[in-house]
Amino acid sequence: MAARIAQTTGPEHTAILGLGVYRPARVVTNDEVAGPINSSDEWIRTRSGIKTRRFASESETIQSMSVAAARGALESSGVDVDQVDCVIVATSSHLLLTPAAAPQIATELGMNGAAAFDISAGCAGFCHALALASDLVRGGTSAHVLVIGVEKLTDTINPADRSTAFLFADGAGAVVVGPSETQGIGPTVWGSDGTQHHAIRQDKNWIEFFAEIDEKGLDAVRPYLTMEGTAVFRWAAHSLEKVCRDAIDRAGLSTEDLDAMIPHQANGRIIEIMARVLKLPERTALANDIEENGNTSAASIPLAMEALLRKGESKPGDTALLIAFGAGLSYAAQVVNLPNWK
Repeated sequence: MAARIAQTTGPEHTAILGLGVYRPARVVTNDEVAGPINSSDEWIRTRSGIKTRRFASESETIQSMSVAAARGALESSGVDVDQVDCVIVATSSHLLLTPAAAPQIATELGMNGAAAFDISAGCAGFCHALALASDLVRGGTSAHVLVIGVEKLTDTINPADRSTAFLFADGAGAVVVGPSETQGIGPTVWGSDGTQHHAIRQDKNWIEFFAEIDEKGLDAVRPYLTMEGTAVFRWAAHSLEKVCRDAIDRAGLSTEDLDAMIPHQANGRIIEIMARVLKLPERTALANDIEENGNTSAASIPLAMEALLRKGESKPGDTALLIAFGAGLSYAAQVVNLPNWK
């Protein structure tokens, strides 16, 4: 008879205990990005809802932005660095294939021996990482998990690409997930649709780029992030209502119970459509951080969460629906109680 392997168990309930963010210092207007794409402030606002966005400087890196956001999350949570035994970084713009960004971030934060890894689920990365963190704590694998969504998308876009140059931006948001007396993170509804892989993608792989260098030398064009905006818009507008309703149902709630909805800040028009089809109560706060900070992909939900709390439109403890979708196409949603913030 085989030896019996012991198993760990953790607390019954988890919650987001603290939140921190980092926004780059440089504010970029529509007029600044409109020239290379032959556009205008009016066109950009009408198409996306964006008025300004943040672009990181050379010194504002994936690592430095993550560390700053993480320190805010730790401070607001009251959790010490040595109580965190896992770090998950959601990003699509860490430009090294290996190593992952997370181990160096953990080390800079003063963590010794913490598990640390990156995940790539596009703009849905934060919600994916939050689901993993909650399950790690409930399963007894980790005591506390630091989740970071971070992007430096300005390293990945072509400033002359009309589909992306006005849309994407930089920033970081972080939360601490840990045990709670009551359930603060609902069941996650997630999935993917690989038939739509072409909608948001890197336009060539590295082997193709290296072959182009051999053929064209300095005339070779580096890989860029590209997007088929119409395909993404149609997919989101027609597919996400069910995901949202399933997440609310699995949490045992109704739309009437929602104090806030925090969607991925992809496009102002998509956000409006989602709120309308869900028939949210008028009192439900709707995050619209894209207006000031653009689309920051995996960082957008924690940044939008902080904006709602900072502006007083929501408060810690409020019940909020998180929903995100992005490259893959991948999607994820869960209902949470909003945390303390810094």
